[in-house]
Amino acid sequence: MPLDRSSGLLLHISSLDSAGGIGDLGPAAFAFADFLAASKQRLWQVLPLNPVGYGSSPYSSISAFAGNPLLISLEVLVEWGWLTPSELAQYVTATGTHPTRVNFEQVRAAKMPLLEQAATRFLASHTPAQWQAFEKYRQENNFWLEDFVLFNVLRSQYASAAWITWPQEIAHRRPDTIAQLRTNLTAQLEIERVIQFAFDQQWQALRDYCCERGIRFIGDVAIFVSFDSSDVWTHPDLFELHEDLSPIRVSGVPPDYFSVTGQRWGNPLYRWDVLLQRNCDWWVDRIRRAHALYDIIRLDHFRGFEAYWAIPAEEETAIHGEWVKCPGAQLFARLVEALGPIPFVAEDLGLITPEVDQLRHQFDMPGMRILQFGFNDRGAHNYLPHRYEPNTVVYTGTHDNDTTAGWWATGANPRERAAVRIYTGTTDDQPIVWPLIRAAAESVADICIFPLQDILSLGSEARMNTPAATGDNWSWRFTRGTIRTEHAEQLAAITELTDRDLPDTQG
Repeated sequence: MPLDRSSGLLLHISSLDSAGGIGDLGPAAFAFADFLAASKQRLWQVLPLNPVGYGSSPYSSISAFAGNPLLISLEVLVEWGWLTPSELAQYVTATGTHPTRVNFEQVRAAKMPLLEQAATRFLASHTPAQWQAFEKYRQENNFWLEDFVLFNVLRSQYASAAWITWPQEIAHRRPDTIAQLRTNLTAQLEIERVIQFAFDQQWQALRDYCCERGIRFIGDVAIFVSFDSSDVWTHPDLFELHEDLSPIRVSGVPPDYFSVTGQRWGNPLYRWDVLLQRNCDWWVDRIRRAHALYDIIRLDHFRGFEAYWAIPAEEETAIHGEWVKCPGAQLFARLVEALGPIPFVAEDLGLITPEVDQLRHQFDMPGMRILQFGFNDRGAHNYLPHRYEPNTVVYTGTHDNDTTAGWWATGANPRERAAVRIYTGTTDDQPIVWPLIRAAAESVADICIFPLQDILSLGSEARMNTPAATGDNWSWRFTRGTIRTEHAEQLAAITELTDRDLPDTQG
């Protein structure tokens, strides 16, 4: 689906400067929407909104459908009457007023009991209109909600242990056992439903506010799902699993310039034969849910929809994997048939073959270009603006890159630094971040996305994620007061001059 010329910012909800230990869907989110509007930006890109699992990564979630309860605003729950001001104050005291890093375990320990308390209050006292909205939400999301809430309650009962370690009759989802659990856990399941309802209500309120200001959301859909997720527990027949439910083969990427052993991600692989027999119904449901959350969907690791790297599960590295063809064309044709034209963006980074390009072009998906990648040698020039095509999304960097200032300070080699100076026409004594922002904005790429860290000229301390590294990933938050009027004015001026502020023509 062709996209109109526009630009926007990349900022995950958790990085907002909300009161308390994590960014959320409350007042700070609406204030950021106002900043986007003042900056003439028309897109807000977020990372997956799903509940985080291992490593607190939004790309390692316990559900491909559910919302992350840690992003629910307690301030809004106070406005709704679900919490008291003193309960909110206790949470802020426990997690910090505006900490610059997210301590996920601390936030989870302080926030989840309050969300359960809020849900209990809603169930005990609600208006007919509120209950009608809740029941409507349940009916519309029944295809994933019921299995997820059961999974989440059980996960809590078993101290977050992987579902494959649960009692065998539960891990294998024996019908009589599952039916009995739903009866025995009625109260807990209802609380989990209300928490998901609260997330949905707050997200939709933010989307409506952004829509009124001409701002649309870009959101991520990861190609694979986590093994320890409600998706695999609920649909084991859709994944390559042994009879004991352990993975047969797992996902990753082969050895390359960056890693001699490749990357072993560990997600279970799909049984595409079964998915095709079922008319890709699970994927149709997944994309339907994603399109209910986002206006534009970025398909992470698009390369895997043409062929994916399959690694025997017993292998500790990705070395001994193999490329396996994926029926991506059949999948996308089915999605168009079931859902109509979908505004996809293909994350086509990495080892891209002509077959991958052909698949992307077949369904008219824009690809991605990362400006930081373009300056190393002549072979990298495909990432420079003069090589772009209109049907492209350009980034100065993504959540997996260092910030532009950080890359310039420690990541760019002398050859790259000299090439940047030549390309941007700057001298050694001039800052480099905004000239690169301008170079991306001036390109013919239909969409231009800047991480907020680049707009603020922040260094490596503000990096969101370092792939394959453990540590402080995903925890960055911007400091309250760092976004200033001059940032909006500078960005708005570039946006107007490069014709990215025109009215949205897609309706």
